[in-house]
Amino acid sequence: MDKNAKAVVTEFLAAVQNGNNETLAALVSPEIKWEQPGNNQVSGLMTSAGEVFQMVGKMYELSDNSLRLAAIKSVTVNGSQVACLLQWTAAKANGSRLDVENVDVYQVANGQIVGAKIFTADLEAENKFWS
Repeated sequence: MDKNAKAVVTEFLAAVQNGNNETLAALVSPEIKWEQPGNNQVSGLMTSAGEVFQMVGKMYELSDNSLRLAAIKSVTVNGSQVACLLQWTAAKANGSRLDVENVDVYQVANGQIVGAKIFTADLEAENKFWS
């Protein structure tokens, strides 16, 4: 039996928090479409799991490996779409900090995340931090 959308996304978010790359790779479709907001080094449309994982790697590089999913504030469902209110934090060695809420909307099909559209509460702060 296929997992429901909420279960897939909940497992994905737990894997993000725990750094479980094997689970992440299993839950992200190879053909995912991921929309990251902003005008910075990690923004834009990613069109494969490989591109998404490269973006995340760049985020860790730019944040001196400090990027953390600090809180999962809500997970809400509408059919195969799941919207999540998330709190992200990061800090650079130079003292620059990021503490921002995002709303991530995930599309789930066949037990995998096939689409993600990320909304940030503070685009200016994200652009500054990731540039």
